[in-house]
Amino acid sequence: MENIDINELSADEWDELMFPRPAEQDFDRVVERAISRRGFMGGLLVMGSAAAVFGAAGFKSSTALASQQTRFAFTPIAAQTDSTVHVPEGYSWQRLVSWGDPLFSDAPAFDPANGVPTAGSDRVFGENTDGMEMFLIGDNQVLVVNSEYTNNKLNLAGNKEGVPASADEVLRLQQFQGVNVLEITEDADGWKVVVDSPFNRRIHHNTPMQISGPAAGHDLLKTEADPTGTTSLGTMNNCGSGKTPWGTYLTCEENFNGYFGATAEVSGDEAVLAGYKRYGINTKVEPGRYNYHGFDARFDVSKTPNEPHRAGYIVEIDPANADSTPVKRTALGRFKHENAACAVAADGRVVVYLGDDERGEFLYKWVSRDIYVPGGDTSTLLEEGVLHVAKFNDDQTGSWIALTEDNTGMSAAEIAIFTRTAASKVGATTMDRPEWVAVNPVSIEAYCCLTNNSRRGVKNDDGSVRTNAGGDAMTVNAVNPREENGYGQIVRWRPVRGDHAANVFEWDLYVMAGNPAVHAEGPMAGSSNINGGNLFNSPDGMVIDSTGLIWIQTDGDDDNEGDFAGMGNNQMLAGDPVTGEIHRFLTGPNGCEVTGLCWSADRRTMFVGIQHPGKGFPDADGLPRSSIIAVKRDGNALVG
Repeated sequence: MENIDINELSADEWDELMFPRPAEQDFDRVVERAISRRGFMGGLLVMGSAAAVFGAAGFKSSTALASQQTRFAFTPIAAQTDSTVHVPEGYSWQRLVSWGDPLFSDAPAFDPANGVPTAGSDRVFGENTDGMEMFLIGDNQVLVVNSEYTNNKLNLAGNKEGVPASADEVLRLQQFQGVNVLEITEDADGWKVVVDSPFNRRIHHNTPMQISGPAAGHDLLKTEADPTGTTSLGTMNNCGSGKTPWGTYLTCEENFNGYFGATAEVSGDEAVLAGYKRYGINTKVEPGRYNYHGFDARFDVSKTPNEPHRAGYIVEIDPANADSTPVKRTALGRFKHENAACAVAADGRVVVYLGDDERGEFLYKWVSRDIYVPGGDTSTLLEEGVLHVAKFNDDQTGSWIALTEDNTGMSAAEIAIFTRTAASKVGATTMDRPEWVAVNPVSIEAYCCLTNNSRRGVKNDDGSVRTNAGGDAMTVNAVNPREENGYGQIVRWRPVRGDHAANVFEWDLYVMAGNPAVHAEGPMAGSSNINGGNLFNSPDGMVIDSTGLIWIQTDGDDDNEGDFAGMGNNQMLAGDPVTGEIHRFLTGPNGCEVTGLCWSADRRTMFVGIQHPGKGFPDADGLPRSSIIAVKRDGNALVG
């Protein structure tokens, strides 16, 4: 890794470095397969050559986007490239909380030059906010926010390399990550954290967890510290989130693989080693990004080979009880979870949609065995049921394939632990990094951000198309219709009979991000609802509000050059699912990802996450700090 700063690598770049594959770029071939039988938003696309599919202005639709009165309560803003937040005229924002702010009165003060010391690092708001949800508990508004990962060079004062060099530094990073539970309140000066609230809590990499579901107690989850395989420490790389109908928080373990390493040569069971490869567990003897394994044997796969099997799950947290033990719900599968979008099926069963955020991996759906009864027993709803994986057909139909012992040849525990392998066995569709899923509360439909995939359609030296880590080819297909997809798209599906539990659906593409100013024609121009005023790339976070508007957050290339010229900083846009219109609402500071969105109980404040901002945010001087901001509308009107 000479001359490579591992702290600057994205998760995908890290996987590419650890598990490289030879590639030969093929820039001459364009998409020749039809991407749909109806096209975008009901338009017509004919089967045929690329010239027939892609017109001079990119994708075409018969929908007249401007034919309806606008539903947007704001004037769209322009792209920005500076180091602050911008919102439309008639709106304002304030900082609610940033990394290092106290949740308890005994927390150490934040040092603008050095951050927070290890002692007390579990008493402050964590680093790099991501998914979040609001809970009204009695009259208290309780915000639950993920802290996905750390910016090591910022968090380890004086450590120029950014790789932990002591157990103390490892502990500090472990305590900056995980989940934050905090009560907030609004007064005449705006929103603030209720310091020392009985709801306040930090859940981090050393917090005791319970393991439930089919994988609990399996031999592959047993360790010397936990010979029962039913308890563990910590939840890690918490990306998106979810909220159950019964009022608990679902946090999603995503790039957990990056925390593990080895201090000696790794050998052992072939299935375990194959699992390491499929999930990107590094077995090379080197410090890696976090170097946890250099000081904490739990993360050393040469000493504790089963520990990686205890990460990569959905974790359920009760925000109303600060003494409760979080539960890892293994029935919902083990992979790089992005978020968990819940719905209630026509017969009352609980449905949870789940994306696996890695190039060429899959989209999943959980359907409970039992029905949800408000106020009733919910203990089985994320325990007993069936996990499914999506197969998208080129004719814009699709199906959810149940992952069972009969069609995978794997036990229920093995399906839970090696979910990716099970999905490959049944021929699921490889996707362009499934990120957030959002369920429309006013229409029976759901959406998934497919953020990008630089490997789609790229060839190996032998002429074969590149694959995911399980050997599934990432050829161009209808739902992922672009080679080397740097822009991303959003897929929408509608279950048959209006029932989220149904195993059959119809789908279309709500939008394909692109740049018609750079690519006048062809697939990289994007769909017809993309124009010079709403350019964006890499849709990531997504929430649909109570009126049905889709709020799209981005985590993409913000250099504003080349293919990305005119896009500016990462941003949040609002989309109308009926007309297809998309307008830019907010831009973040340069260097950031905009991620996480929820509202106050009265819906007069919108809370937005600003992750890994560049220098100058939120303060012109001092270390940059990930933050939650509160957005208000003039006159205290409804926001979303």
